[in-house]
Amino acid sequence: MAAEDELDDRIGVLEEEVVQLRQALVSHAVVDQAIGVVVAVGHLRPEQGWEVLKEISQHTNTKLREVAEYVVQGAHCRWLPDEIHEALLAALKRVKAQ
Repeated sequence: MAAEDELDDRIGVLEEEVVQLRQALVSHAVVDQAIGVVVAVGHLRPEQGWEVLKEISQHTNTKLREVAEYVVQGAHCRWLPDEIHEALLAALKRVKAQ
């Protein structure tokens, strides 16, 4: 019985790991899409797009994944929450001034 319990525990751990990895893949894809939006809108290089997203996340105290989701959705519906929109404009202005 102990071996079966250990096996069940191990299976549970692996199932949780698979769920986390799937979530990470989805988050990564959304972040990549958001970088593309920022690059296209701001006429930036990809590394600058990444910096803009990080800056928005830090200045608004919003998780990077959430910022990315707003940016990607905003590209479709042309709306961003005011705080995200203002931080995006400020970050783009700062990056372009460099």
